[in-house]
Amino acid sequence: MARAERVRAGAMAAFTLTELLVVVALLGLAAALALPSGHEALARRRVEAASQALLLAIERQRDRALAAGQPLALALAGEGGLLAEPELAEPGLRLHHNLPPLLRFTANGLLIDGGTLVVDHPGSAARRCLVMALPLGLLRQGVYGADPAAGLTSTACLPEAER
Repeated sequence: MARAERVRAGAMAAFTLTELLVVVALLGLAAALALPSGHEALARRRVEAASQALLLAIERQRDRALAAGQPLALALAGEGGLLAEPELAEPGLRLHHNLPPLLRFTANGLLIDGGTLVVDHPGSAARRCLVMALPLGLLRQGVYGADPAAGLTSTACLPEAER
């Protein structure tokens, strides 16, 4: 009698095929809804990482000029250039800029060349910008509030709080 009760209790604790199919369908629906937002979040993170890497590369070169006590330059293209940063090799990233081929630094670390640089990704609305403002060569990072394909302007690079 005890064995029969255990078999009956075990049968009642199992899921039916219909219940399992409903659960699998609900999990599939939840995954399908979460997938687009996951792609957007990944694209946004790639934009953030690339803009941060560009800022750090410029700051490293500024520090080298200060440490050496002599003027230095940072090439945009080529091996070791600003645009050769590994974070910029991420799939889909786009880089827009109006910078000269070389960014020059004085012996005291001032950036001589100015311009605007924008990083974006087609999978995200995020657009990060980096402005090298003259005459002091100050770096300003923010959110680009215009279409970079229409031409770059430093006034469209808004601080994070203003977007």
